[in-house]
Amino acid sequence: MERNSGGQTRGPLFYIGAGGLVLAMAVEALAVLGRHAGIPLLGAMEIIQASILLMASTAMLSATLNKGHATVTLLTTRVGERARGYLHAFANLMSALFFVGLATGVLWLAVEAWNDHEQSELLHIPFRPLRIVSLIAAVAIALVFLRDMGRSLRGRA
Repeated sequence: MERNSGGQTRGPLFYIGAGGLVLAMAVEALAVLGRHAGIPLLGAMEIIQASILLMASTAMLSATLNKGHATVTLLTTRVGERARGYLHAFANLMSALFFVGLATGVLWLAVEAWNDHEQSELLHIPFRPLRIVSLIAAVAIALVFLRDMGRSLRGRA
């Protein structure tokens, strides 16, 4: 894995997200060119939506792994080290609970529609794998926040 100028690791998540972005841009460029040439690219929006799911999932997981989420330090800079650890642990717990809730919702939808063979209208892109990607990303993010919560409680944040 390479490191960029900010010291962050460029691993598979970076390349999956970048691939989704390149795919979305290429499809949109072809769709615009096709509209101007009178040859519309049917299903472009469906491909772009699937690409956005990949980009968003990998971006959120990558930001969580690299501690790249926005934080407000108004309170934590004014308390002692021990209280700061507890506040960080609490913030990580709340974030983990949010993503557990998100994963629960995705799982619920996936179970309810598992045998429905849902797919997009034009290109028939199946929704099942997209829901699985969303579920894996939400669970992975929740686990990273729980790991960080444990580290905050042990004083290794």
